[in-house]
Parts: sequence; C-alpha cells; structure tokens
Amino acid sequence: MEQTALKVQNFIQGTWHEPAASEWLDVINPATTKVIARVPVTPASEVNRAVEAAAAAYPEWRRTPPLERVQYLFRLKMLLENAVDDLARIITNECGKTYGESVGEIQRGIENVEVACGIPTLMQGYNNEDIASGIDEHMIRQPLGVVAAITPFNFPAMIPLWFLPYAVATGNCFLLKPSEKVPMTSVRLFELIEQAGFPEGVLQLVNGSKETVDAILDHPDIKAISFVGSTPVAKYIYSRATANGKRAQCQGGAKNPVVVLPDADMEMTTRIIADSSFGCAGQRCLATSLAITVGEARNLFTENIADAAASRVVGYGLDEGVQMGPVIRGDSKARIDTLIGQGAKEGATVLVDGRGKRVKGYEDGHFVFPTILDGLPHESDLSRTEIFGPVLSLLHVNTIDEAIKLVNDRSFGNMACIFTSSGAAARKFRYEAVAGNIGINVGVAAPMAFFPFSGWGESFFGDLHAQGRHGVEFYTQTKVVVERWPKEWSRQF
Repeated sequence: MEQTALKVQNFIQGTWHEPAASEWLDVINPATTKVIARVPVTPASEVNRAVEAAAAAYPEWRRTPPLERVQYLFRLKMLLENAVDDLARIITNECGKTYGESVGEIQRGIENVEVACGIPTLMQGYNNEDIASGIDEHMIRQPLGVVAAITPFNFPAMIPLWFLPYAVATGNCFLLKPSEKVPMTSVRLFELIEQAGFPEGVLQLVNGSKETVDAILDHPDIKAISFVGSTPVAKYIYSRATANGKRAQCQGGAKNPVVVLPDADMEMTTRIIADSSFGCAGQRCLATSLAITVGEARNLFTENIADAAASRVVGYGLDEGVQMGPVIRGDSKARIDTLIGQGAKEGATVLVDGRGKRVKGYEDGHFVFPTILDGLPHESDLSRTEIFGPVLSLLHVNTIDEAIKLVNDRSFGNMACIFTSSGAAARKFRYEAVAGNIGINVGVAAPMAFFPFSGWGESFFGDLHAQGRHGVEFYTQTKVVVERWPKEWSRQF
C-alpha cells in the first residue's frame, strides 16, 4: 500500500498547524519524480492570522535589547551546525542538487546568522554635539515592524537566511513564504527556530503559491518585502509591493558572462567555469551561462570545456560520486531542451548535447546533462535569455575591448567574471564591466555574508541588497533627533 504523502504545516504564533486550504500541491523529488509531500496554498485569511500574530509580538520584541535578541541567533547558529547533514539530505531530495552542494548552501546561510549576531554594533547610529550653540543631534536606527520574504526553490536554506537573521536581529518580526516546490527545508529550519526558543509571533512560516504571495503584498501591516526569483516575477513583486507603500528588495534573473583571455591558466579556468555553469544543474543566479573567449584562447578553452561537460557525472545527489543532479521539474526540463534547440536554430553548434539522456535507476528523473553551444551569435535571442539550466554558450572575439562590449550589451547585471594573469586586464575589466558582482579568476562571485549581494539592471529592483550592512539598513528606518536643554531649565539642580 502506497504511503500517504506528508502534509506540510504552517508555523504561526509558535504553533504548527494545518491550514484550512482548499488547494494542496505536490512536492516532488526531481531525481525520482516521487511525491514526497503535499504543500498547502494558504488563503489570505491565514496570512492575516500570521501577520496579526507578528504585529502583536512586535512591540515586546522591539523593546528587547539587541544583546538579548542575538542570543536566540547564537542558539540558532549552533542548532543549524548540528543539523547540517539532516538539512542537506532534505535539500537534495526536494531541490535536486548534490549532497555537497547542499552542505555548502547551508554553510553560506550560517555565515549570515553569524554576521547578524553583530547587530549591537551594526545597528549603531551616530551623533554630533553642538550642531548649534547648546543643540545636539543624533541619528538612531529603529525597526520597521512586520516584514516578509518570498524565496525561490534553488537555495531553500541559504536565501531565507539572507533575510531572516538581519530582520529579527534589528527588532522586526518576520514572515517567510518559501517556494511551494521546496517547502520541507523551511519546515526543518522552523523546527530549529522553535528549538532556539524565539518568542511566539516573532517568526512565522506560511506556505503557498500566488494567492498567498498577493495576500502578503497587499497586507497593510507588512512594511517590507524581500524577494529572489525570475525577473518577470521580481518586477511584479516590486511593482505591487511599492504601490502598496512597502520597501522592497527584489532580485531577478541573470545571464552571467565570463571572459577568457589567452594568458589565463586554462586548466584552472576550465575547472572553475565548468563548476560555475553546471553546479546546481545551472539553477542559480550566479551560474556562468556565456563564455567569451579572446583571440588564441578559443581553441584550447573550447576543447577543454567540451571535455569537462561530457565527462561530468550526473545522477541522484545522494549517490556517491555524482557531480550534478536534475533540474527541478519536468516543465523546466522541457523548457531547457527547447532553448537548446533554439540556440541551434539561431546559428550555434551543439558541441555537447545534454538532451534526451537518462540516468540508470532514475529513468524518469528530470535530468538535463551538461550542454555546450559553440559560436552562439551575439545578436541571437538566446544570448540574452536566462536558461536556468546546465547550458554554456560560447562566443568568440579578438580583443578584450570587444569582450567587454559584449558583457555590457545586455539588460541583466548580476555577475561578470574574467580569467587572466594580467593585472592590467583585470583592473580594466573590474572598472568597465557593468555588473554588480565581479569575479577575477573566480567563476561564482558570491559575496561573503558581510558584503551585499549586489545585482544591477534587470537583475535587481530596489536600492538596498541582501546581506551585511545593506540588510541592516533595509530592515531599519533612521530617526534624527535634534535636542536642546536650555541652561535655565537645569538651575533647579
């Protein structure tokens, strides 16, 4: 007899409960295609309940001294470290990435908890005495109130932790709406939050889809929205949130280029770019999707990267030796296959074709093998389309100036990288490349937790990014106090 799939619950006011949802969605292991859970589409009434609980908890949480607030984060950090193996297996089963990639994701999330523990210093304001005779002025930071994050499937542990630690450390109450494709990681995260002993109402978990998102965007008591996802959805979230008077930081899609110069270490360059392009099955906003070779770099790099793509081990992420897992869903696989075909129609040569291959024992899995499209015309639609899969397109030019021109001739601006042994070339690229995250001999220019995750152009909508000081500034508002105490008022003393 087939086992009934686990029903995912919401976490509201410190309690787990099953919402009165009229619609439930299947959560699927993308390697096995088995249904592993069912997730509710939480209705607006339930979102209202969560926000009311957060709003009720906010006054007391705001008055809790920062040194006390971070003690809960210290406990959460320890609990996360002890639960790495458990969390990594959950991520692999619902997201598809390899076990090693899942562990790395959790570690990057924990780094944000560590940084947020420094909030007593990070949240400090500043002041001046005697801005005029006998008048002092102070700038202080205060929390916003209730804030929310809407997070994607591809990093179900790390991306919520881009936002949650900073929000609560600065004194806000926080609501998380994770991707309905990967809710189980958030359930485990909130079990750890429950163990850490956060006061009731400070942290809420609400599962769902578009209906749930719209209820969050429209709720008048939610003051700020954090989002990561595709550019069309980022635009929608940003527009609706700001139209409702909310702060918003919305990270969108990407089409990340790397430039390979002839003086680059080709062995290292190939290994790093292969990991960037095919790691997490290409389903990350910092995946390399275009490689632009300059001059004599063309032949050797093309040969090396084709070999690296063809030899990458694809399979179920918990199996030993697997280097790349499946993409998230069957419709994602179909879309990626179609885009590969589009690249061929637009003039590229399919040098390594990842379509139509199966993994033994997981024949129904959503696998797209690493793919190389050689000679993709710069003017083609695909050169500007986010594939979000393990597909690397190669473009070839004669000079670094031509390469930088191609890098900058696109609407996205998440990341751009260069591989070279020339300091002058690296500085020129760093100075001229139009992107928020720059890599020099680095294939995934992911900022550490104490730096902002900086995206430009169609890759980001808002002013303040996730992580570090930007996170602190986003979740606080500044208050300026100008004060005078006339001497005659103190004569009684």
